[in-house]
Amino acid sequence: IIPSRYIFTALVSMGLAIIYGLKVNLSVAIVVMINSTELNAITAAESSHQSHRAAQNVSYYDKGIDLPEFACDDPNFKVNETFILQDGPFVWTEPVQGLILGSYFWGYILTQIPGGRIAEKYSAKWVIWGAVMTNVVSALFTPFAANKSYIAVLVVRFIQGLGAGVSSPAIHVMLTKWVLPKERNLMSSLIYAGTALGTVISLPFSGILASVGGWESVFYVEGGLALIWCVLWLLFIYDSPEEHPRINSEELNLFKSYCGDNRERKCLPPVPWKALTTSGPFWAILVAHTCANFGWYMLLVELPTYMKAILRFNISQNSALSAIPYLSLWVFSIVWSNRLDWAKGKGWISTTTVRKLSTAVASLLPAACLIGVALVGCNREAAVALVTIGTMFVAGMYCGFLTNHVDIAPNYAGTLMALTNTVATIPGFIVPAFVGQLTHGNQTLGQWQIIFYTTAAIYVVEFVVYAALASGEEQSWNRVLQHKNSNAQELEECR
Repeated sequence: IIPSRYIFTALVSMGLAIIYGLKVNLSVAIVVMINSTELNAITAAESSHQSHRAAQNVSYYDKGIDLPEFACDDPNFKVNETFILQDGPFVWTEPVQGLILGSYFWGYILTQIPGGRIAEKYSAKWVIWGAVMTNVVSALFTPFAANKSYIAVLVVRFIQGLGAGVSSPAIHVMLTKWVLPKERNLMSSLIYAGTALGTVISLPFSGILASVGGWESVFYVEGGLALIWCVLWLLFIYDSPEEHPRINSEELNLFKSYCGDNRERKCLPPVPWKALTTSGPFWAILVAHTCANFGWYMLLVELPTYMKAILRFNISQNSALSAIPYLSLWVFSIVWSNRLDWAKGKGWISTTTVRKLSTAVASLLPAACLIGVALVGCNREAAVALVTIGTMFVAGMYCGFLTNHVDIAPNYAGTLMALTNTVATIPGFIVPAFVGQLTHGNQTLGQWQIIFYTTAAIYVVEFVVYAALASGEEQSWNRVLQHKNSNAQELEECR
């Protein structure tokens, strides 16, 4: 019989894979949803410059990137190379497409804190199920919305973001109940690596569905398959081991021996905001999470533009290469977390050391790789290798700051994750604006070197702040019975 905690880990990882897969599938589907011919004709009529570009037969897939004067030479690269796509029904300009894709994050940033607190006080199981179900229903409604107007799609994506926003805080709440301390690094990595796995699967699968069954099939098929998870979650997952009717008694005793009677607590007094916001370990996580997300968005969102505009990879090459970093990240996360749990089990390293070492791996090594990408210039093979290696080491964050909330305040892990993830979502808006400001009409190697050096510097800030302030030990303000602001009745109920 498979232990219940392993089933929990697998289903949570699958849930995150679904959320991320349904997030990125629109990025693929929108390419075949657009009527490129009509869109190019409209833009060609707007200005002589764009008319010149249309005459060069630059396809929509170029995403409006003018090939730079100071890009790398490639004898096999052709300016008028196009990726043949059947025109879709929608004439959505690039600003409209940007609004549609970005509306997801408008919703995502709003539900972090309420989602975390609801998961802590009521049921994280139902919060996570609701998060995935909201994304599934949104995906299934996307074709209907698209045929109405782009405003309808924008609203659907916003709702999808609202649902996804509660997922990570709620998962952190369940980690405190379903993951043994001795297995925390491996289980957390397996769970959060689902984000990479979902992206790896969704990108090529969405492309196949779009080409075979049309753009609508991307949403119907993927949304329909995700409904299977929604049923499995309700059948096999409970808020805690104590509530699980089919858990093995030996496994239940294992949880009790590690976590004691505190697992039985049914309520929490208000969040100790003053103690939390003056806590050095909390600020270490907040800064690390925000800096890491800046680098994450740069590596996984903006680098394809660099590979297209500067290194001059064609579309098929760019698509094929996009999966390699995600796969390397997934594999490394499993190996790294397993070795850390082994070393910690031997008593060779402390939780604090694990968190700081993992965050160092997730910050300094990607920083070094980005500097390397800037220095190798037009060496395409070296650049791809460095990007892959840099992305692989980002997986260290799963055993670093991203799990640290559970260490310092297990009673408020959902709220802490909500707070740091809310702030850490801001780079999702900043990074595209930053890159766009530097490269608009000036897509050159020199401008991208500035971008890479800046990102590397932010990674270094992440390491320095986290190394100075982080801790892997439970903080005193997490202990419910020590809260001075809670009344006697609340404390008695929480005993």
